[in-house]
Amino acid sequence: MSENCTHNCSTCGQSCSSRTEPQSLIIEPHPGSHIKHIIAVVSGKGGVGKSSVTCQLAVLMQRMGYKTAILDADITGPSIPKAFGVHKTPEAEGDFLYPDETETGIKIMSVNLLLDDETTPVLWRGPIIAGTVKQFYSDIIWGDIDYMFIDCPPGTGDVPLTIFQSIPIDGVVVVTTPQDLVSVIVGKAVHMADSMNIPVIGMIENMSYFICPDCNNKHYIFGKSQLEQVIRDLYIGHAIRLPINPSLAGLMDRGEIEHMEANADLQEFADLISTFDPDKY
Repeated sequence: MSENCTHNCSTCGQSCSSRTEPQSLIIEPHPGSHIKHIIAVVSGKGGVGKSSVTCQLAVLMQRMGYKTAILDADITGPSIPKAFGVHKTPEAEGDFLYPDETETGIKIMSVNLLLDDETTPVLWRGPIIAGTVKQFYSDIIWGDIDYMFIDCPPGTGDVPLTIFQSIPIDGVVVVTTPQDLVSVIVGKAVHMADSMNIPVIGMIENMSYFICPDCNNKHYIFGKSQLEQVIRDLYIGHAIRLPINPSLAGLMDRGEIEHMEANADLQEFADLISTFDPDKY
């Protein structure tokens, strides 16, 4: 029986074979938002420095002359405003809000900007969190944006799924660390993107090594990297390693991430994002 009729099609003598096309779940942004490219930054688990990578990529893209924004979708663990030293409550226009701006003009929206006390825990269930993330896209007047980065919550649960289904993502950046367990878990995030036909731009292995300031040698604190094997297994075309950088952590704690020094490997990755074409995936 067809989805469009209420009887037995085999006996009615009519042509009822047409079926309704699946309805798109993509939501529309505010009419005042003109967003060219949206990049989701994901991880298979927490604690891999995903938010740090998001901040760094946004800073580099802004330095390259692009109008950049960050949608902080990690509702229960928001850290983006602190990294940029942004704490002002967003301005409103009727039922809609304007994002806050950082020192260099990066636009930011995060639940921490809406709380009276930034240390207040967000005790919401999944559907409410997912709905809030959608509103951060549809009910915020973002203006003209070349690249929006979405700092996704870790894992492959309800909120990342909502983001992938509801927001027109151009590509995904996967963040991981060297541990074998994390490499297994990160495969879940990659396969989630693949299953929803969203291209993986590349992988960033964060905290890959530490350079001793005394001997200048590399030390693999979390074990030897297996990055080459991981990207072969997951068919990922581009990957880089980032070191453990205590000074970077200090900048984020002080809200001064925009003063970060350039990293050649991460700059190369930002260049890759600027030339990435999802239609050629």
